[in-house]
Amino acid sequence: MSKRILVTSALPYANGPIHLGHLAGAYLPADLYTRYQRLRGKDIIHICGSDENGVPITIAAEKEGVEPQEIVDRYHTMNKDVFRKFGIDFDYYGRTSSETHKKTSQDIFLNLYEQGIFSKRKQEQFYDEEADMFLPDRYVKGTCPNCGHGEAYGDQCENCGTSLSPTDLIDPVSAITGNKPIVKETEHWFLPLGDFQEWLEEWIGSRKNWKPNVLGQCKSWLDTGLGDRAVTRDLSWGVPVPLPDGEGKVLYVWFDAPIGYISATKEWAEIKGDPDLWKTYWQDEDTSLIHFIGKDNIVFHCIMFPATLKQHGDYILPENVPANEFLNLEGKKLSTSKGWAVWLHEYLEDFEADLLRYALGTTLPETKDSDFSWKDFQNRVNSELADILGNFVFRTHSFTHRFFDGAVPDLSNPSELDIKTLKEISNQKKKIEKSYESFRFREAIYETMELARIGNRYFTETEPWKTRKENPEACGNTLYVCLQLTAALSVLFEPILPNKMHLLKEQLGVPETIEWDLVDDHILPAGQLIEEGDILFEKIEDEEVEAQINKLKERASKNEEPEKDFPPLKDEIDFGNFASLDLRAGKIIAAKKVEKSNKLIRITVDMGFEERTILSGIAEFFEADDIVGQSVCVVANLAPKKMMGIESNGMILMGEDSKGTLHFVETDAEPGSPVT
Repeated sequence: MSKRILVTSALPYANGPIHLGHLAGAYLPADLYTRYQRLRGKDIIHICGSDENGVPITIAAEKEGVEPQEIVDRYHTMNKDVFRKFGIDFDYYGRTSSETHKKTSQDIFLNLYEQGIFSKRKQEQFYDEEADMFLPDRYVKGTCPNCGHGEAYGDQCENCGTSLSPTDLIDPVSAITGNKPIVKETEHWFLPLGDFQEWLEEWIGSRKNWKPNVLGQCKSWLDTGLGDRAVTRDLSWGVPVPLPDGEGKVLYVWFDAPIGYISATKEWAEIKGDPDLWKTYWQDEDTSLIHFIGKDNIVFHCIMFPATLKQHGDYILPENVPANEFLNLEGKKLSTSKGWAVWLHEYLEDFEADLLRYALGTTLPETKDSDFSWKDFQNRVNSELADILGNFVFRTHSFTHRFFDGAVPDLSNPSELDIKTLKEISNQKKKIEKSYESFRFREAIYETMELARIGNRYFTETEPWKTRKENPEACGNTLYVCLQLTAALSVLFEPILPNKMHLLKEQLGVPETIEWDLVDDHILPAGQLIEEGDILFEKIEDEEVEAQINKLKERASKNEEPEKDFPPLKDEIDFGNFASLDLRAGKIIAAKKVEKSNKLIRITVDMGFEERTILSGIAEFFEADDIVGQSVCVVANLAPKKMMGIESNGMILMGEDSKGTLHFVETDAEPGSPVT
């Protein structure tokens, strides 16, 4: 094992509050591991911070009509506070809007640039002429080609989850102005990941004890073949590209966000009074670097960031990346946009942090997606924390006070069962250690609770309520053994239940600074006084859980899309009537709004064999100049009709969505071609 350990948790975007999925993915697992290793006496630091760059921040600012800085200041403070209240014990929680981060990111970019690793090339990208800016993926909205959802983004449809690119969208528009964007040429720097393919295959293949889900995703990317990846983008918010021709461009967030771990460690070292201390954790080969992330960050931390660090040459590479899968909520995919989420600051209004740390820890999505439900939360608290752990501690303490004046009895002439039960402390401790070292935290929690189960079974089997009169020596032995188990649990459960175990240690007189290796079968000396203490865990009533479920459902119902109200079908027609329609492909070559009309546009359509004038009532939806060049389908044999003194010769087919917005029915056929 390395001399020291550097743990990082994925930097959460500072564009909204922290929810259950965040906690289960990167923060609770990292905290469990870090607390365990601290108890082992390891030199370990846990680094995290707010990701304050990138499009999610600017979109949140646009929605509220405020500057991005106001958004990041608000959520950085809010999220840092909620992590603290949940006992997520970071050594340092930084932010990527800091000057240290800006300089660190630019220095690493320049190092690679000066090595000649980047390629610079032009590409076409959507551009909003009114906003005068190139549109990042999330700034383009349109209809999903997969499910037809009308509010899909240029990188993903949040309705069906399909990954997209802006050009995949049907009827794309700018999320800023609502205008249809044009395609315009821009220029960016690219990291040629393909050049790292062979090295990455060898390096990832040499990693020991990586999770199958992590290796599987890496292998999928490598098998497809790595291509170039842009490291810059056109955006006004972020780390500026430090080159003379980089004006108006920033470092892509995938490139600068992981560098946030390094810049935050630098700031931590400054606070420690040793500015060079960060190098010990990032540039000394005797450090184990471990990234805790969710599965949506696997590629960035296992392929892209290692490639960057490898090319730079001065940094260590991750020893492990124990990424978790996704957490579902009440059997459904968690969705903040649909209100289907549990935010941690709201949870804390009703329950203690330790309860969720335990319940969520038992259902972590370690190798596959898992599900959190409020009923399961209640069951975990009531049947495990209250009925097993809490009950064992209460029985032990109350009997000690009632029959031994609150003092630890002597162990005298112990039975075989007494000795066997005391040995279970070391047996369970070894199992727990093995689970933590293998990043199997659900298993570690189970094995820790198993020691409390063992204690309850032993208490019941030895019947101290009987032996207190019949055999006081045996009764004293029972309580001695149970008190040693309780003392051991106060340390072994500390990574999971830090607040409750702090109280338990105080009751028992166990030193707060006790280390893991000192957990044995004689932590408490005979004669030591213990406090009786209150019940550690109160049970959760059905009404409390129902209130949480109802809150979730009510919030989700407010965010539901209204049901689509389609008009009823018209009466049936036979094929002959349909066949009498002459539908032709056409192309709009001129368009002009009809004077004194709010709805009509006079359109000239190239029909291939002739040009037609058609009046269309679409002026509320389209500007005349914008539809020139549009391919259309025309009902060509419709009888002429005069409107506003102009004869219209045909009808242009349109589709109307559930929101009443019109869309052209298009065809790629050349003008004049029959549409059948």
